[in-house]
Amino acid sequence: MIRIYTAPSCASCRKVKAWLKEHDIPYVEKNIFSTILREDELRELLERSENGTDDIISKRSKIIKENKVDIEDMSTNELIHFIQKNPSILKRPIMIDERRFQVGYNAEEIRAFIPRELRKLAECQKFDNCPQFSASTLVEDYHRNNKAGL
Repeated sequence: MIRIYTAPSCASCRKVKAWLKEHDIPYVEKNIFSTILREDELRELLERSENGTDDIISKRSKIIKENKVDIEDMSTNELIHFIQKNPSILKRPIMIDERRFQVGYNAEEIRAFIPRELRKLAECQKFDNCPQFSASTLVEDYHRNNKAGL
């Protein structure tokens, strides 16, 4: 299941949610300001980001500037507790599932979150004849498997 970390005033977050709804892709939303982010969640975000803190922390945030915080000097535990106390330093939205990780809204990159079966269908529909795929079967199979938790 896709998890998205959002903030209410974030335009990119609204775009991501609209895109997921438009593509009928289920997700769980976590508002970073109304939900305390668990240590294991933050650890996973840090582990999954290719460039570590650069991917998920806004180093230009007001809190970091005002407090003259050097994220690079913090231990992982210190950083996690700092984020829990100051969630506004997180870039947003952050999308994550079992295989994919994305920060921000990018119209091309977000397509990676479309299930493979539906991507095949979309690609196939660009052509006049799609004998190897049955569109209705693919969509039905996807939704049946998704509801079954597969």
